[in-house]
Amino acid sequence: MRMLHTMLRVGNLERSIDFYTQVLGMQLLRKHDYPEGRFTLAFVGYDTEDKASVIELTHNWDTEKYDIGSGYGHIALEVDNAAKTCDDVRNKGGKVTREAGPMKHGTTVIAFVEDPDGYKIEFIERKH
Repeated sequence: MRMLHTMLRVGNLERSIDFYTQVLGMQLLRKHDYPEGRFTLAFVGYDTEDKASVIELTHNWDTEKYDIGSGYGHIALEVDNAAKTCDDVRNKGGKVTREAGPMKHGTTVIAFVEDPDGYKIEFIERKH
């Protein structure tokens, strides 16, 4: 077995695609409309789906906003420099919700940003 993707429901697909591609540097891998079901699926990631896990952005055409709930945690991305990555996200209009620094009760450097729908994304600094 291997992990294929994580699915997130998004209120505005183009805004979300822009965030994941322009702010986080992912590629739009594929996108398909399902008119009879009134939804669109878009897949974004850092590599092709046969080589890496990706994110599926699901846009239900008649829903503009979702309640994320208390069960969702975050998506984690490994980065070379968490502080610089936060600066890059901020400079591209993204929202940093926790600046880079050591995690509580540990030494791993982490930071958090938020996508346009409020989903948290954790940056974990690569240990050198």
